[in-house]
Amino acid sequence: MNYIALFHSGELLRRVHEAYLRLSCCDLCPHVCGANRIKGERGICGAELKPKIASANVHHGEEPPISGTKGSGTIFFTGCSLKCVFCQNFPISQLGNGEEITTLELALRILKLQRLGVHNINFVTPTHYLPQILAALWLAIPQGFSLPIVWNSSGYEKVDALQLLRGVVDIYLPDMKYSDDILGFEISSAPGYREINRHAVQEMLHQVGRLDVDNKGIVVKGLIIRHLVLPGQLAGTRETLEWIAEKLGIESHVSLMRQYFPAHKAHTVAGLDRKINDQEYDQAAEWLEEFGLENGWVQE
Repeated sequence: MNYIALFHSGELLRRVHEAYLRLSCCDLCPHVCGANRIKGERGICGAELKPKIASANVHHGEEPPISGTKGSGTIFFTGCSLKCVFCQNFPISQLGNGEEITTLELALRILKLQRLGVHNINFVTPTHYLPQILAALWLAIPQGFSLPIVWNSSGYEKVDALQLLRGVVDIYLPDMKYSDDILGFEISSAPGYREINRHAVQEMLHQVGRLDVDNKGIVVKGLIIRHLVLPGQLAGTRETLEWIAEKLGIESHVSLMRQYFPAHKAHTVAGLDRKINDQEYDQAAEWLEEFGLENGWVQE
């Protein structure tokens, strides 16, 4: 059942109500900070009640089956449940830059992107605005919205929150950042990142399955996992790739990313104060081959 069927059955509206109830003592992300966002309190993520976005544009820089030839309709949400010291988007994720809008305006931005001809709508760092996104879709569907939906997140997600997205999200695009909980906490202020992330990605795969593309190579459904290689293999790349192969299957699509550089506060952190080198990335690519992960993308 897709989101249009959920709309007509009344299930989507039921989920909107359920999701908004959670905002009175917010437990949408693993921090479970309990902020009463209905009354204007800010969560750890920095979010209040109204959605806040940094941009809503056509984007051509995602993985090839997502960007395609017409681009992905990306909506960057302000705030984040993580506090990564190396975040390249820290003015948006941690400093709060963006425009506060209504849920109706969010629906109108979605519809505008569809009219521009994009392949999909790509919600970037969306977790803390899950209720507002569901409500915006409920408003947009009667106006003709019908594109695939991409959930582009840090992977620091609660399974029970993800279950509100079953049948709504078509393509999951999560990060798998760390295989070491201590580093996940020290670098991203994300307690228990490894197990939380792994359970979340398993739920995502259960919902949408393997990557499925149309006859033009554009993704219509499925899971793509992103992994950013860090200097000195601090991310635990080998362990993460081995886990993907063993627990999710060698058919999994992995996007192995090499664009790390010491943004934000990373230049003050030993080990993170430099770019990765060719040898580090080449080693990570060799591990892809070692574990039989042949689907996905490496970067030149």
